[in-house]
Amino acid sequence: MRTDIKKDRKDLYLPGRADFTEVDVPAMTYLAIDGHGDPNTSPAYAIAIQALYAGAYAIRSALKKRTGDDFVVGPLEGLWTSADDSAFVARDKGEWDWTMMIPLPDAVSSQDIVDGLGQAACKKPDLPIAALKELPLTEGRSLQILHVGTYDDEAPTLARLHDEVMPRLGLTWNGPHHEIYLSDPRRVAPEKMKTVLRQPVKPDSDTDEAD
Repeated sequence: MRTDIKKDRKDLYLPGRADFTEVDVPAMTYLAIDGHGDPNTSPAYAIAIQALYAGAYAIRSALKKRTGDDFVVGPLEGLWTSADDSAFVARDKGEWDWTMMIPLPDAVSSQDIVDGLGQAACKKPDLPIAALKELPLTEGRSLQILHVGTYDDEAPTLARLHDEVMPRLGLTWNGPHHEIYLSDPRRVAPEKMKTVLRQPVKPDSDTDEAD
């Protein structure tokens, strides 16, 4: 059986672009790697992405060898944090911490990950395969929207989420800002790139007390 998370979970990977919608994101497992700094200028970022894809394809091979099942390697995703939340709206990328990741299907076992990463480390000894990790993540209640355009053009949409949408709904942050990159920037014009912007949320206790 061959799975494709973008097609199988369109509710999570293909939201509308007109306004934020609410989704309940289930427990998922990712292959992930951590880093810090501007993704456009940090050499470590580019190398981390290479390692991530090398690991994901090796895990795919390990699963196929064990079960015969196959999957389309999912899109690149990122969790973004900063000591100063305003760094996102200001696009102060040097202050960003990131966890870049690729979703893994439920059929993948921890042993598949171990076996796959071992294989990747042998084939790509120049990449930081040892820095890759299995990351379980349950985001739960989240708001998300499809952004079409350059990454730097996300700022007004994020400002609207933080300053208008979340306060109106009485919600606050419940996890890192999450982006899902549906387009390959090497092949798609910047103004046509598609990115899912997701924010896990929870009721704002300050709003509840005010009510």
